[in-house]
Amino acid sequence: MTSFQFIDTVSDLAALIPQLEDQPALGLDTEFMREETYYPRLCLLQLATADTQYAIDPLALEGLSALATLFARPDRQILLHAARQDIEVLLTRSSELPTNLFDTQVAAALCGLPPQIGYGDLVQRMLGVTLDKAHSRTDWTRRPLSAEQLRYAAEDVEHLLALEQKLRGTLQDLGRLAWFQAEMQRLQDPSLYRTEPAEAWQRLKGLDPHDDRRLATARALAQWREQRAMSRNRPRGWILTDDALHQIVGALPETMEALDELRTIPRGVVQKCGNELLAAVAANSHLPVNPSPPGRRLPPDAAQQKLIKSLAGTVKNIARELNLSPELLATRRDLQALLNGRTDIPPLQTWRREVVGEALLSQI
Repeated sequence: MTSFQFIDTVSDLAALIPQLEDQPALGLDTEFMREETYYPRLCLLQLATADTQYAIDPLALEGLSALATLFARPDRQILLHAARQDIEVLLTRSSELPTNLFDTQVAAALCGLPPQIGYGDLVQRMLGVTLDKAHSRTDWTRRPLSAEQLRYAAEDVEHLLALEQKLRGTLQDLGRLAWFQAEMQRLQDPSLYRTEPAEAWQRLKGLDPHDDRRLATARALAQWREQRAMSRNRPRGWILTDDALHQIVGALPETMEALDELRTIPRGVVQKCGNELLAAVAANSHLPVNPSPPGRRLPPDAAQQKLIKSLAGTVKNIARELNLSPELLATRRDLQALLNGRTDIPPLQTWRREVVGEALLSQI
C-alpha cells in the first residue's frame, strides 16, 4: 500500500526536494485548465516514487524551480503518459526541459497498442487495474480540492513505474528500444513547445496551395490571430474562428461593409478588428487569384490519388508485418507532403526512414 502527500506550502516543498534527490525514477503528471486561456494554467502537479504519490499545488506555490531542476537531471528518469502536453504545461512555469523521458503512450504504440491509447486503458490492459474516471473533467482551479479529486490525481501517476518496467521489457524483446529512444530524443526538441505565429497557418485545413493570394491572406490572418491570442492570453477561437478565417480568405473583402456581411464574423470583431483584418487582405492584393472555388484545397488529380493509395498500401503492409498501427509509420498527410517534395517529415527521419521511408521513396 503506497502513501500519499499533499504539498501546498513552501516549507513542505522544501522538505520534499531532498527526499526525491536520490530517486532514480519519478512518475509525473499534471492537471491543467485552458478553456478560457491561450496558455495552459498548471493547477496540480503529481509525482510518484515506488512507495509514495505526491500532489503539489502550483496555485499555492510561486516558485517551482527546484522541481524543474530535479526533472532536468539526466541520471533520473521521468515517466509520463502523453508527455508532450505535460511538458508544454510545465514550461509555463519553468524554462528547463525535463530530460531522460519515458513516455508510456509512445512505448505502448511501439509495442503494438493503439497510438493514442489512454492512461486508464493502458493500466487496465497491462496491469489489470481499473481506474476511477469520475473526476476526468473536474475544475482543477477550485480550492479546496476534495479527497476524491486528490485520489483521482494520485492514480494518474501511481502506476507509471510498473508500466515502465513492463513496456521496457516488451520493447527490449521486440528489438525496438532504439526506436523508442529516438522518439524520446524528439521530445527534447525545444521547438516542439515554442509557438511561432508565422507558422500558425499550417494548423488550418482546406487551403488551396495553388491560390497565391488566398494562401498568403490565410497566412497573414492566422499570424494576426495567433499574436492577438497570445498577447491577450485567450483561445485563438475567441479571437477569430477557423470558419470566419476561411470565409474572409474566400471572399477577400475590401471594405468594412463587405466584411460585415460575412455571417461567421461577429459584429464586435468587425468593429474592434475590422481595419486589421482588411489590412491583411489588402497586403496581398497584388498576388494572383485562382479562379477555382475559393478557400478550399483542390483534390488531387487521378494520378496523384492513385499514387497516394499505393503509398498508403505500402505503409499498411509494413505496419501489418510489424504489428503496428499504420499511422505510427506515416499518415496520409505525410504521404501528401512527400509527394509535394517535403523531406522534413517523420517517415523520412530516424528509424522510420529505414522501416518505411525508403520503400516509399522507391515508388515516387
